[in-house]
Amino acid sequence: MARPINPRRVFSRPKVKGFIPMGFYSSDLDTIYLTVEEYESIRLKDYMFLSQLESSEHMGISRPTLTRIYDKARKKIAEALCEGKQILIQGGNVIYLEEWYLCSSCGSKFNSMNNKENPTKCPLCGDTKVEQIDS
Repeated sequence: MARPINPRRVFSRPKVKGFIPMGFYSSDLDTIYLTVEEYESIRLKDYMFLSQLESSEHMGISRPTLTRIYDKARKKIAEALCEGKQILIQGGNVIYLEEWYLCSSCGSKFNSMNNKENPTKCPLCGDTKVEQIDS
């Protein structure tokens, strides 16, 4: 029996859902699907300039696992760029490390949605009785 895959830790959701190529050769729009953990590996290594070890620690995975995820992501991005395919970022086995809140009135769970401030009211019912919880 195969070992279950542990979820990868991701700081926050990607700001975009994907990218669409521009130009004459992009008429058919074949799609490359980049998982959220592949996106996170690219973000940590190429955007944040972290080492493989630091990146793997951030995501809660081993360094060889990060290397496999990162290599797969780079190949997908290269294929999309060279062949004029669109990239969609979706799916994967991840846990988001955003701050989550619970409304004591209606029981809804929500996050701060990248706001710097803690939310003061529930986005569903508008009540001000919200408290921070662990995701």
